[in-house]
Amino acid sequence: MQPRKAILNVKPYQPGKPIEEVKRELGLRDVIKMASNENPLGPSPKAMDAIRKYLQNINRYPEGGCFYLRQAVARRLKVKPEQLIFGNGSDELIGLLLRAFVNEGDEVMVANPTFLMYEIASACHGAKIKIVPMRYFKYDLKAMKDAVTKNTKAVFIANPDNPNGTYAAKYELENFLKGLPEETIVFLDEAYSEFVEEGDYPDGLDYIDKNNIIVARTFSKAYGLAGLRVGYGVANPEIIKYMEAAREPFNVNSLAQAGALGALKDKDFLSKSKRVVREGKKYLYSELKALGIRYVPSVTNFILIELGPKSGEASERLLKKGVIVRSMKGWGMGNFIRVTVGKKEENKRFIRELKKIVA
Repeated sequence: MQPRKAILNVKPYQPGKPIEEVKRELGLRDVIKMASNENPLGPSPKAMDAIRKYLQNINRYPEGGCFYLRQAVARRLKVKPEQLIFGNGSDELIGLLLRAFVNEGDEVMVANPTFLMYEIASACHGAKIKIVPMRYFKYDLKAMKDAVTKNTKAVFIANPDNPNGTYAAKYELENFLKGLPEETIVFLDEAYSEFVEEGDYPDGLDYIDKNNIIVARTFSKAYGLAGLRVGYGVANPEIIKYMEAAREPFNVNSLAQAGALGALKDKDFLSKSKRVVREGKKYLYSELKALGIRYVPSVTNFILIELGPKSGEASERLLKKGVIVRSMKGWGMGNFIRVTVGKKEENKRFIRELKKIVA
């Protein structure tokens, strides 16, 4: 048996360990997870109500086109329903874009470090990957623009970025988009956009009519539905048409559609989630400063923290104390860990255990 050459050197994505696995492996009873940028408040109550009501229908296949969710998102964003595509998480949209527009050997551009799935999915499709380093933990859009050629089929930009928590300002994105080759499509990943409060943060939807750009968003983060895996993309109808042709039927399950529709209506939960992150970051920043620990200021619900050469050891010691954080070794950032902002008591527990380590 011989696999495709494209995947021979692909390193699979390694997700953060789930709570149950850590309990089982280490024999712990009380474990908190601050590794995967999930909503610590749990799911939206309105999402839960919608899921319960739909449970009796799960003997039926889901609505293939996400009709009701499509209509609701279109109304919320003030776009046309045909400008939307839904996926099994926004991760699936990465693959759909590649499947629809990128041939084997075509050039794809990514930054480093950024969300690993851009490079992994592109490599699996046999794309030629051009990597542009970040500058001071931010996308260097000027350098990326200079590196774009007529052969560049797709450019992946996470705004805000994961794992850095930084963002590209409006003027930076607009300068990047000006004069791109007609065949180049920009995948603008706004998975964490709901948490951003900076006034110069660009709304990707402002650019979809005049540019080959698809804006990807998700219900996994601020809306608390990571386990249901539902995301969506917004673009001009022509881009959506070709991606829909590459989409598998029934890719978003019935409960995910019902839950997302319920969550979309829960404005109070969204406001509370943003407040918890805002207050949590303020507390964590203060404690980290007091400990003399460097971090990257974040506009998201997580913080990149520099602990030096022993960061891997620190993440393991935290794990043994029932605090799951994300080691950054997989990103080539061995001196860092990434920590999701949790509830007040979770943030305090993390700091308490961290103090023991740095002491």
